[in-house]
Amino acid sequence: MKRVEYSESVAGKGVDINMSPLIDCVFLLLIFFVVTTVFVEETGIDVQKPRAASVEDMEKNSIMIALTTDGRIVYGGRQIGLNSVRGLVAQLLKENEAPVIILADEVARTGPLVDLIDECKLAGARQVSIAAERE
Repeated sequence: MKRVEYSESVAGKGVDINMSPLIDCVFLLLIFFVVTTVFVEETGIDVQKPRAASVEDMEKNSIMIALTTDGRIVYGGRQIGLNSVRGLVAQLLKENEAPVIILADEVARTGPLVDLIDECKLAGARQVSIAAERE
């Protein structure tokens, strides 16, 4: 068995690892993932969606508006009135031409639902859909 002895000049010095390239790579990866991530804005309220056999997946950048069982309209976690839907949808459509998805509760009345669809169409929405769960 060989015995290796180190001289004092080598043994007294520590090994330095340059962390700068590693930190640069981590920051570049972080920036890449933040830029490429699609942010979905939820309505901020849970609704019991109806079930349907003809469910299709929609785009991620859709405008989502919820209609509760008691007729409240919710967007972005806050309650809005029917009168403000047209202005809100028109403003959002200026930023991005996206379809409107209405998350209506399964037992919501059809009157407020039709009114909500009308306001979205009058705001300029080309496609208004009602969300449903797959059977």
